[in-house]
Amino acid sequence: MLKKYVIVALIAISILSCKEKSETNFEEESDELAVVVPDVYEFGFNLNDFTVKRDTVRKGDSFGVILERNKIGYPQIFQIAEKAKDTFNIRNLQIGKPYTLLCSKDSLEIPKCFIYQPNQEEFVVISFQDSIHAYTSRKPIKYVEKTVTGIVTSSISEILDKQGISPILTNMLAEQIYAWTIDFTRLQKGDTFKVIYTDKYIDDTIYAGVHNVKAAFFNHKDTPHYAFRYQTDSIKNIHEYYNEAAKDLRRAFLKSPIQFNFRISSRYNLNRRIAYYGFALRPHKGTDFAAAVGTPILATANGTVTESQHKGGNGNYVKIRHNATYETQYLHMQKRKVKVGDRVKQGDVIGWVGMTGNTGGPHVCYRFWKNGQQVDPLKEKFSQSEPIAESLKGDYLEFIKPIKEKLDGLPILEDSNKEEEKNLISQNN
Repeated sequence: MLKKYVIVALIAISILSCKEKSETNFEEESDELAVVVPDVYEFGFNLNDFTVKRDTVRKGDSFGVILERNKIGYPQIFQIAEKAKDTFNIRNLQIGKPYTLLCSKDSLEIPKCFIYQPNQEEFVVISFQDSIHAYTSRKPIKYVEKTVTGIVTSSISEILDKQGISPILTNMLAEQIYAWTIDFTRLQKGDTFKVIYTDKYIDDTIYAGVHNVKAAFFNHKDTPHYAFRYQTDSIKNIHEYYNEAAKDLRRAFLKSPIQFNFRISSRYNLNRRIAYYGFALRPHKGTDFAAAVGTPILATANGTVTESQHKGGNGNYVKIRHNATYETQYLHMQKRKVKVGDRVKQGDVIGWVGMTGNTGGPHVCYRFWKNGQQVDPLKEKFSQSEPIAESLKGDYLEFIKPIKEKLDGLPILEDSNKEEEKNLISQNN
């Protein structure tokens, strides 16, 4: 009998021991399976502490409508708006702009914070989880220096697009840097280029476009064209582009009144004959730049508007006197932006391409006077602007030395479509 009780006791102890061991192992396995959620920070908040709701401002939305839609009553909305008004006017919400609500992490999901993004970099925080306060801030920015080189086989925009490079770079090269020295619509096959530029990233990952061009080189028609970005005024943060000899790349006149997506459909030609008129002599004293209706037309140099009207075959047109020697005229505009007496600067929009007056298609007829006589602007030799100030020249030449060495050392990539040769990238924090 005693033996029987001993056997039962041993079995019970064994069962209890197995149970404890099983529970211990389960606890150990549970610890191993526990997932640690990493902190996710944005706008200065740990998003794991909240239920996050993201949306964009819709038509009919206001600050009050958004908060009421998310369970905040109007008495509290009024309090929040009053406290925040010195930092941010809640009436400035724009349709399409993103906002984020940080809500309580429970079944009610009551908003504790409203964050509005007027642009990619800035954000406005209106917090009301404890006390009400508002402030503006910016997301961290990183700049990455990159390079691109190539041989011209088509348009620059097409070449860079194949390499996945932002069209902003093309615009900078054509409109800001080489607008006075190279006609990008007349690049020749075999021309080569090298560019050192800086891309901009928000929060390390969000691409925000090309920030600036540090240096560039174009070998156009076997003529080298260098460009280096240099700060001439640190107080006003003014930068200009100069060549390797410290001469400003700007010239007296832009190459054309339209800076992109155009073609020259008719040139200055005093011996032009037209079949429609029986091949009678019909001189063309202008240069026609064909472009889509609505394309901006730019003043090619500083000056004063002397005529702005609609008249006969000219249609809507503007005429500008630049100095005692030069005048320019812009015909067939869809609409004029300036009036007589207005002072305009080089590159200012003075109207938009149209088809008013005698014209067979959308274009601007650009006419150019020198000493009262119409001449071909594409054949005029204009002097460059003044070189860099003598006091800055020595510093400038030292500044560009290492940049020019890097630019000159970049290999020209013959096959720009190779994935591994897309860009030569270096970090520049």
